[in-house]
Amino acid sequence: MSFVIFVTWVLVGLLAGLLAGWVMKRGGYGLKRDIILGLVGSIGASALLRTLGMFTGTRIVAVAVVAFIGAAIPIVAQRKFWPTERLGQATADRWWGWGLGAALVAVVVWMTLGPAPQPAATAAVIEDKTYTVTPTAMKVKAGIVTGEVTEMKVTERVEQGSGRVVSAAKLTAKVVLKNSSANQTIRLVSGTITYIDVHGQPIKLEAARTEPTLKFATYDSDRLDPGQEATQSLDVDFPAEALKAKTLKEIRLGLAYIPSPYREETVHLFVSVGRQ
Repeated sequence: MSFVIFVTWVLVGLLAGLLAGWVMKRGGYGLKRDIILGLVGSIGASALLRTLGMFTGTRIVAVAVVAFIGAAIPIVAQRKFWPTERLGQATADRWWGWGLGAALVAVVVWMTLGPAPQPAATAAVIEDKTYTVTPTAMKVKAGIVTGEVTEMKVTERVEQGSGRVVSAAKLTAKVVLKNSSANQTIRLVSGTITYIDVHGQPIKLEAARTEPTLKFATYDSDRLDPGQEATQSLDVDFPAEALKAKTLKEIRLGLAYIPSPYREETVHLFVSVGRQ
């Protein structure tokens, strides 16, 4: 239930009490009690119908009609079953009623002609904007290290509608490296990534962004014996300048590794097996 609906119940209850005091003069106990009956009937009946699910409307006209019917029920019941012989209203009641009526009119005019409430701010919708990298996969070779870079793409997060960049562009890919040597083992140290423009010059990242590197953090991924492979996920910052058409020419991947001789020796163990 909204605040506007509750205010409508209260205003309709007050209005019903005023009308009862002015129209149904015979049998009442005074304007104040008529207003109390109107408020109780309006709020109580409307809330009960909503709780039971018999009326769930939100249109102000429909809400007002239901509230007015609810306010009229206890007032009519009082006049029919518990009437008094009192005729008309006292002078104090009459002036009090006119004053309340004027206040109600002022409230209604303000609600009708006053500034419309601003709609509640809605959370901005954030979406991923993906740029394709062509080709998406390439073979690589650096000395005795060979491999492949696949699933390359650039993604940035933007606000839907306005296009405002929420998270700067990132380059993601899968890197598979293999030791192609037959007699050397290697220890992968690190990798560097450089973005080159059409003039052969490096494209710099924006301030406060991290230089893109490829790190081999664990022993399993940084040491490769002959024929072994290592797979690394690449997720690094990508310069906004490189997103412009015909700006980026190539991506350079530099690998640092330490080779060392690799030998396999066979040891002969001369043994015999006998029953103990």
